[in-house]
Amino acid sequence: MASKREQRETTTSALVTVAGRLFAERGYAGVGLDEVAAAAGVTRGAVYHHFGSKLGLFRAVVEDVHAEVSAEVSRAADRAEEPWAQLDEGSHAFVDAAADPRRRRILLVDGPAVLGWQDWRALDAENSERLLRDVLVDGGLDETLVPAVTVMLSGAMNEAALWIARDEAAESDVAAAHAALDLILRATRVGR
Repeated sequence: MASKREQRETTTSALVTVAGRLFAERGYAGVGLDEVAAAAGVTRGAVYHHFGSKLGLFRAVVEDVHAEVSAEVSRAADRAEEPWAQLDEGSHAFVDAAADPRRRRILLVDGPAVLGWQDWRALDAENSERLLRDVLVDGGLDETLVPAVTVMLSGAMNEAALWIARDEAAESDVAAAHAALDLILRATRVGR
């Protein structure tokens, strides 16, 4: 028999998974807590018990998606040995991961709008920007430039993911976004 802690973790995980799917399909405004609870096989009260509100549940979903993307970026970066190659691999992996329609809507569209810019930026800084900052420091970028380059690269990659994930994007747009990212990354090396 599962302990109360295991039951709590199972319920929490199920709610985040179900809510993530629903938020990705219809957006934050298009999903009700009753629907999430029913799809997860729990009561609405259980949702409130674990997350406090719809906003609390959405925040947990955003955190979960950030963690997924960060894990993919880390795996890609770890395939390279040299910091600048890690930056290249991780940056391209981020654009591809964040451009996934499910992630794009949660992370880049609804995330900032629902959580508010400051809270969303804090989550982004804990995940994506942390990885960028670390590799820029390891690569020997001038320390005075690291904070500015970190936020600029992060912003450029977020915008690239939004651009290539739009409905009318063509395969050539994906290639162009990655080529443009290569130009930006090469320019970044000048600051070291």
